[in-house]
Amino acid sequence: MRTARRVAELREVLAPAPARRESIGLVPTMGALHDGHLSLIGRARERCDVVVVSLFVNPTQFDAGEDLAAYPRDEERDSALAAGAGADLLFAPAPDEVYPSGFATHVQVSGLTEVLEGASRGPEHFRGVTTVVAKLLNMVGPDIVFFGRKDAQQALVVTRMVRDLDFPVEVEVCPTVREPDGLALSSRNAYLRGDERQRALALSRALAAAERSVAAGERDGREVARHAHAVMERSGVEPEYVELVAPDTLAPVDTIEGETLVAVAARVGRARLIDNTTVRPR
Repeated sequence: MRTARRVAELREVLAPAPARRESIGLVPTMGALHDGHLSLIGRARERCDVVVVSLFVNPTQFDAGEDLAAYPRDEERDSALAAGAGADLLFAPAPDEVYPSGFATHVQVSGLTEVLEGASRGPEHFRGVTTVVAKLLNMVGPDIVFFGRKDAQQALVVTRMVRDLDFPVEVEVCPTVREPDGLALSSRNAYLRGDERQRALALSRALAAAERSVAAGERDGREVARHAHAVMERSGVEPEYVELVAPDTLAPVDTIEGETLVAVAARVGRARLIDNTTVRPR
């Protein structure tokens, strides 16, 4: 696997692919790779001739309460994992390669970014996500870009951006990968210490409680959220939010009549964790 650090080098390596009619897949990451990332790389390997993994800790999507400097970084480890999962090219640019001096352009998606993570982390968060993803799509020129369903709102926002700005790329959203006990894999799980790892299960258990509630016939969104909230509180975890929303618009759902996204977020120690599931009436 080759590593490129400059956009010019990246484009030079990928330039022959279109002439050879080779498809390009992109897996954007901020490093600290885990099995969730590796599943995305594996899916890209299945669908594409050339697999690019980007490794860039994007400073513009961190909010004021997060420590950018403390985000886990280990390029040697990540490079080995990406290569083992089937990546052909690692793009690992420096911050000034992505945001050169005088950078003054941003991409903003309205309507999907003001709720859930946008409400908790501020509008700058998704503006940072969409701007860096737009740049990566322009840099790499992939045929398919791969995201995980754990970040359901992010995937929806990127899909809308791609549609609205006519990027010639398919967005594939892949299933959440979990530990055997249900904890969704996340780079921020590395922050969990001692009993925090056990307490972090409150998120997946809350979602399971929501699923059981709907399966038992509950259709009132507020009651379903209340059941999930109670499970988290019993684990000593106070959620930032437990929301039931439409999966395509993120509009609040009062009565569950079709597929509904249940999204949760909470801080456990230093780690801010998110998770989600979908429920539907039988």
